[in-house]
Amino acid sequence: MAGAWQKLSTLSENRVIVAGRRRQALDETTAANPGMISLTLDVEDPGSIRSFAAELATHYPALNVLINNAGIMRAERLQSSTKISPTRNPWSPPTCWAHPSHRGAPALLQRQPHSAIMNVSSGLAFVPMARTPTYCATKAALHSYTQSLRYQLQGSTTEVLELIPPYVATHLMNGASDPRAMPLEAFLAEVMEILKTQPEAVEICVENVKRLRVAAESGRYDSVFRGLNEAMGRASI
Repeated sequence: MAGAWQKLSTLSENRVIVAGRRRQALDETTAANPGMISLTLDVEDPGSIRSFAAELATHYPALNVLINNAGIMRAERLQSSTKISPTRNPWSPPTCWAHPSHRGAPALLQRQPHSAIMNVSSGLAFVPMARTPTYCATKAALHSYTQSLRYQLQGSTTEVLELIPPYVATHLMNGASDPRAMPLEAFLAEVMEILKTQPEAVEICVENVKRLRVAAESGRYDSVFRGLNEAMGRASI
């Protein structure tokens, strides 16, 4: 299993398919990236999931990499009666291929000589930011799910990886304008370097996230948890 991603990355030609709910956003993405293909997918709609999996199997039988990166991040005040965020995060990525009636994608992947599934969790799966409890809890669930998936697929042609981002400068929680966030370009460059040079890695951790990832194992969980939440502040939610 180790090194499947590296083998895939050496292919001379790769076709990229992006999926999402918003047609306009998909059209803008493909317009800016000639050759990229877009498909609509609503992970909260079982019918959308089934049709998406069927379209992949019919039109893209050579699919060999699946990158799952979906979710929402909202601040929540748990002592209030306000409705909390939907639990879309933990199950939206795996739903496309994990549910018994929606297994088109994993079956498709395992027909290939080498294939890979990459689930995107978060450093907050290991040390939560208290003002976004649902997001952090669901990312922790996705980390657990990924471990089970990797174990069940051992010995198959499909490698299971987990990408564990730190706080990155994206539009999630207005991070794009926060100087504390890791620049997106730097994050992507370090991730690609890890994938190229560490074929045995099943967890992809840039340096900025390692403090969170190993907080419990290093015996520093309490101090890291306190430091994270004090640094991010108790902004109004």
